[in-house]
Amino acid sequence: MSSLLTRQLFPPYCQRERAKEQDHHRTVEKGHGRVEVRSIRTTTALNSYLNWPGVQQVCEVTRERTIKGKKSFEVVYYITSLSPSKANAEDLLAMIRNHWGVIENGLHYLRDTLYEEDKSTIRTGHSAQNLAALRNTTLNIMRNLKVTAFAKTLREFSRQPLRLVHYL
Repeated sequence: MSSLLTRQLFPPYCQRERAKEQDHHRTVEKGHGRVEVRSIRTTTALNSYLNWPGVQQVCEVTRERTIKGKKSFEVVYYITSLSPSKANAEDLLAMIRNHWGVIENGLHYLRDTLYEEDKSTIRTGHSAQNLAALRNTTLNIMRNLKVTAFAKTLREFSRQPLRLVHYL
C-alpha cells in the first residue's frame, strides 16, 4: 500500500501480527514502447471496519507506466468478496487485469466494429447511453443464442426485427 497508508494501517510494532492478513504481488510487462509495473497489496485487516456485505479482502493496486521516459502513476482500491483462500494477491491482480481486457476486447471491440460506436455523433441528452444499452442487449441476446457470426446475425435481425423481439 502507499507508504502513508501502510504506516497508518500497519505501524512497525504490529507488522508481524498483520503479516498473516496481508499478501502482495508485482508484475512487470514490457512491450509496445512502454514498461508497466503493477503491484497489489491485499489485506483482511480492514474487513471489520467496512460496512460492506460479504467483504473478504481490501486491495490496493498501483500501476506505474513509463512511455518514452515519461512516468505516470495510479493507485486504485478494490473490495472483493473472494477470500484469500479463493484468490490470493497474484490471482486478484490477474483477475483485475483480465477484467479490463475482456471489456475492451470483448464488448467494446464488438460495439465498435458492429455499430461503429466510436464514430457516432449522437450526443443529445441520454440518447448515447440509451443506444449503448440497446446495443448491449442485442449483443447479449446473440451471445445467449451462441452466435459466432455477429455481423451476419445483426443484418438478419435488421431485416427481420420481429425475430429479435421473439427472443426477448
